[in-house]
Amino acid sequence: MKRIAGVINLCAVPVVLVLLVSTFTYGQDKSAPASPANIIQSIDVSSQAGLVTVKLGLKDAPTNPPAAFTVNNPPRLAFDFPATANGLGKNSQDVNQGDLRTIRLGQSGGRTRVVFNLAKMVKYDTKVDGNMVIITLQGATAAAATTTSESATAFAEPKATGEGHAVRDIDFRRGRNGEAQIIVDLSDATTGIDLRQQGKSILVDFIQTALPPSLERRFDVTDFGTQVESFEVARSGANIRLSLVPKGRWEQSAYQTDNRFIIEVKPVVEEAGKPKSASGYTGDKLSLNFQNIEVRAVLQVIADFTSLNIITSDTVSGNLTLRLKDVPWDQALDIILQAKGLDMRKTGNVVWIAPRDELATKEKLALEARQQISDLEPVRTESFQLNYQKAEDFQKVITDANQRILSKRGSAVVDARTNQIFVQDTPTKLDEIRELLRKTDRAVRQVLIEARIVEATDTFSRNVGTRLGYHDTSGRGGQIPGSSYRGVVGGGVVDTGFHTGQVATTPNFLTDSNFTNMNAPGIGGVLPGQFSLILMNDAMTKFLNMEITALQADGKGKIISSPRVITADNAEAIIEQGTEIPYQQATSSGATSVSFRKATLSLKVKPQITPDDNIIMKLNVNKDSVGANTSAGPAIDTKQVSTEVLVENGGTVGLGGIYTQDESSTVTKVPLLGDIPIIGFFFRQDLRSNNKNELLIFVTPRVLKDSLTVR
Repeated sequence: MKRIAGVINLCAVPVVLVLLVSTFTYGQDKSAPASPANIIQSIDVSSQAGLVTVKLGLKDAPTNPPAAFTVNNPPRLAFDFPATANGLGKNSQDVNQGDLRTIRLGQSGGRTRVVFNLAKMVKYDTKVDGNMVIITLQGATAAAATTTSESATAFAEPKATGEGHAVRDIDFRRGRNGEAQIIVDLSDATTGIDLRQQGKSILVDFIQTALPPSLERRFDVTDFGTQVESFEVARSGANIRLSLVPKGRWEQSAYQTDNRFIIEVKPVVEEAGKPKSASGYTGDKLSLNFQNIEVRAVLQVIADFTSLNIITSDTVSGNLTLRLKDVPWDQALDIILQAKGLDMRKTGNVVWIAPRDELATKEKLALEARQQISDLEPVRTESFQLNYQKAEDFQKVITDANQRILSKRGSAVVDARTNQIFVQDTPTKLDEIRELLRKTDRAVRQVLIEARIVEATDTFSRNVGTRLGYHDTSGRGGQIPGSSYRGVVGGGVVDTGFHTGQVATTPNFLTDSNFTNMNAPGIGGVLPGQFSLILMNDAMTKFLNMEITALQADGKGKIISSPRVITADNAEAIIEQGTEIPYQQATSSGATSVSFRKATLSLKVKPQITPDDNIIMKLNVNKDSVGANTSAGPAIDTKQVSTEVLVENGGTVGLGGIYTQDESSTVTKVPLLGDIPIIGFFFRQDLRSNNKNELLIFVTPRVLKDSLTVR
């Protein structure tokens, strides 16, 4: 722990300098052991025939090769040496041989990690020879047998060990300081690992690795009370992907020990005196009080305080007066640069400070020189094999006039028969094309969309009617006016009871004796039932005929239509079934022609899979049917919904529904007589109906995995 305070007195003008430093710790990590078991003493790098060999000399011979893991973006290769210290006296070494750029070493907790920064991912091999650990990197020249298509889509992969990589177990723990620890138990230490941060998510891909079905699921770890509430493990082609979204402010680290790969997510604790990230300045606070001091002297003070390597241009001059108290050093530097019209460029821990115009001029000259080199750089031709997209489509992308990816000397030719594209351009542009192809030439994910159209009907109808008549056969005036009946009623006309059938032909009612005829109509072609009663005198000469007719119909129905279709991401699909109805229409010449109109059940959809595996769908669902016949032909009853929705994978959403109810009640009666209680029943007709119809539409999308089969 150190606190620094200083006072500077200049001869001409009194100047006071006060530096207040936030608390920080010098030296090694306290958790590091006092005397590590082994020490890295030397690093020797050689290159021959495309092979880059790195020899790490240790004090003692290691028992096993160091555990290693890879990171694809940016391309890195890391080796962990347990119980080993860094005895080189430096933390980095520039190499620039083959695909190896630099080697960096970091020591923490008694373990030393050696990181290779690569130009691109390559295959590697590790072996122990005495007290030497020999790591061999295989470059493009050494892998001459590799085809061009493989180089276009190659990924980092360790040298094969004879057995496929696999994840054996996944465990979750809470650390002593509240950090979340996800521990992945691997089958071998050479499994390729790609760890990257994407937005607020952490993604870890285990390359060419198998996974037991019991581990392919979502892990709920809310009860541990860490920054991680859950994480998901799923298959991604031949790889395994572990994804998690921590909450709050956090930082992550990862390391591998033998066959165990560990991811730690720690909460970020705000230190006293440090502003939050929203302010933009995170440096240790300092106080400056200067009067008419040279700018170069102030920059030297900041360089001493921050241990930065600052290079000041010869054109930087002038004096300034400033008074700053408890200001982050990076904010103080920014204020000084703005006050004097300066700017800086930072490379690693080296900062170059010069006037803005000077930096802009030098950058412009550098860019012009780079452009001239590009114009003079020799071109070469390379072929690329496309697996999932058409070569013609990729050619349009890289040769588009508005956003041309190739250089002005570049060209691209397509071989449609083999779906290859031949690109002629500079090596730099060819590398860009290769990277672009690696990111875009991938299998398109597919979606199964299933719609359910439910039509429910509930109908009710009830018709009640009566007939009333009187007949006199004595010839003494009881005859109903207009009646043609003059004979004597034969046997069998006296009858009471309930009958069904044709009312007009039943013998229970004398058809020539109607007072009122308000018979109940049929429903759906079914005639009503009737209850008839005939009253007569002892001489059987006078008859009073009464008949009640009634019919009730109650029906329920349900129609379920379920169209389903599979389509690729962002590709429109349509499926339909139905009838095409012909009709005649007049042409411009006056003749008639036959045209067709569809009455179909159809599903038209265009899905889009979001990065979090939700699905956006543009939907058009039709349920048409043939309606009533007209003079111009049959009508078409249409039911349609057109919308755009966002649905989670495997979820079901109701797009909408239509509910209709048709209720009617009709009473036909003889005025006055139909209103008389009880007796009025024989002078009226009651018709009632209540019909309900409901249409519901549901949609369920599912993202298909490689192993999913639709039956």
